[in-house]
Amino acid sequence: MKIKRKIGPKLGDQNSEIIKNDFKPKLFQDQISFDRMRKYRLNRVRNQLIKNDIGACILFDPINIRYATDTRNMAIFSFHLMTRYVFIAANGPVILFEYPKCEHIYENNCTIDEVREVTTWDHFSWGNKVYEKALEWSKIIDDLMKQYSSQNNNIAIDVCDPAGINAIKNNYNYKIINAQKFLEIARSIKSADEIICMRASVKTAEKGIMLMHENLKAGITEEELWSILHKTNIENGGEWFETRLLNSGPKTNPWFQECSNRIIQEGEIVAFDTDMVGPYGYCADISRTFVEGGKLTNYQKKIHSLAYENVKYNEELIKPGLSFKEFAEKAWQLPDNCFDNHYPCQVHGVGMSDEWPFIAYPNKDYSNGDYDAVFEENMVICVESYIGEKDEKEGAKLEDQYLVTNNGLELLSSIPLNLV
Repeated sequence: MKIKRKIGPKLGDQNSEIIKNDFKPKLFQDQISFDRMRKYRLNRVRNQLIKNDIGACILFDPINIRYATDTRNMAIFSFHLMTRYVFIAANGPVILFEYPKCEHIYENNCTIDEVREVTTWDHFSWGNKVYEKALEWSKIIDDLMKQYSSQNNNIAIDVCDPAGINAIKNNYNYKIINAQKFLEIARSIKSADEIICMRASVKTAEKGIMLMHENLKAGITEEELWSILHKTNIENGGEWFETRLLNSGPKTNPWFQECSNRIIQEGEIVAFDTDMVGPYGYCADISRTFVEGGKLTNYQKKIHSLAYENVKYNEELIKPGLSFKEFAEKAWQLPDNCFDNHYPCQVHGVGMSDEWPFIAYPNKDYSNGDYDAVFEENMVICVESYIGEKDEKEGAKLEDQYLVTNNGLELLSSIPLNLV
């Protein structure tokens, strides 16, 4: 039987209707109020603008655009070419500037008041006309500010190249403020609908992880094993991966060696970090360390047990109201011979990607990070551990994802940390 599936209305066909039965439902889809979630996220952004006396923000980062508007279009492409952005007035409209001929995508989105064709100034599109087009763009922004923020000249921008920034600063009297802080704070507290989205992403990742565990046999390459998770993510409505962190044997120590065509050998450690942007654009960030054949050497048992102890100890500390500094003071202590290769952080936030906060291993005066804030209810965080002894050939990486509740942490992932 041939299955009919539409991917959207045809360009220019104003009468096209998408039949609900044409689509396979995504995980937990019927439990999520998408309009409620969209309005919650946009309000979080606007509240930050108002709180910090900002007239409007301009967002280029595709993840920030997705958070504020729930729009997605060629995200990786627009990470390196500024082909789409959104103007959000603190007390006015949301205007999305979209890639040419894509205006039809957002007809039913409750966060978008207007869609315009984008004005860009990247060299890819304009060559030697970059600054000329940047001036044209700055005039558009000036017109919007005069119309929707005439009494407030503060503009927050997340990422923008020098040509655009200079065009505004050299020709208009606006104060440009970094929007990233405000977006990170907005994104840090999840709504009930967002938490369901994250559960769907974690469940999807775990389906892929178990398939990887089943297929881990000597002779398979790292990339062949890693591709199983990619396939599982895409076929379940997921999106992309932030990293390529799966490695084996001597590539596991030190950490941060990318997945390759290396052939996995008998009895070797295989460690990975999903960093998977799954269904609905939310991240599943889980690390596990397996051993080919499931029989650990004494050294493998040692480092795996230490990583397990590290995660379990630190998860018990975290509760709403605990300051990041107090956590860092009480956190599990790395063995001296593991410190040189330690992971950059002990805990970090997660949502549509890795997010604030980032809690490092502190130096003596706590000058290597911002430890002043506190854990809050409905943050989603990851507790990290990497154990790789200096001058040894293998390391173990473990990480779990949690919801901060009023009673402590709720584990979102279900695959045991000690599964090998």
